[in-house]
Amino acid sequence: MKLLVDTHTHTVASGHAYSTLRENALFAASKGLEAFCCTDHGPGIEGGAPDFIISVLKGVPDILEGVRMIRGCELNIIDNDGHIDLPEKYVRQTEFLIASMHDIAIPQNTVEKNTAALVGALKNNYIDVVGHPGNPHYPVNIEEVVDAAKKYNKLIEINSHSFSHRKGSDKTCPQFIRLCKQKDVRITVSSDAHACYNVGNFEDAVRALEAERFPEELIVSRSLVAFEEYLREREQRVKQ
Repeated sequence: MKLLVDTHTHTVASGHAYSTLRENALFAASKGLEAFCCTDHGPGIEGGAPDFIISVLKGVPDILEGVRMIRGCELNIIDNDGHIDLPEKYVRQTEFLIASMHDIAIPQNTVEKNTAALVGALKNNYIDVVGHPGNPHYPVNIEEVVDAAKKYNKLIEINSHSFSHRKGSDKTCPQFIRLCKQKDVRITVSSDAHACYNVGNFEDAVRALEAERFPEELIVSRSLVAFEEYLREREQRVKQ
């Protein structure tokens, strides 16, 4: 399985990441990627990118070091209704948005409340995907989250970083994979790189996907052509 788009990467603007946008682009190019999303953390966590960073990305070329750069953000879910931490005027300037739960922005809670938070985020027209939903620190009703992604025509992220850095994700992520396969729910696969050296590192996620014989046609990040098809669909959705 060869995946050519990394939909979740961070730069020094996130406050706790170590590489510049150009360094990420250079490593993406060296690994043969066709595109990557710059998705620095929203301002709801200490050290997260300030609001204006999102608009500043509009001045960056579409192609960096021969690789398509997609303007995005990893937003923080800040309550159990799925509200996010970025004003709409900035949200409207993005091409791709992840909504995630981080303990700096929202406390760990019950399965019911964690599930409601992810489902609430997926209802937001601008949100494309819930980030690292298999994180055991925020247990959820996996089927409800997958069903919400299906209902709202959104994505589930399979976060390769989680397998080694979020203990227990090696058990929960395959459950998401199996249900997405069963219900024909599309996914995206990401590195969640906080240093350029990890951009395009999908090894753990790919192993899990191959173990479940997950169909590549349900992976929107398999190629730039497939991802741009999703982005065109998104563009129509946010105009509604």
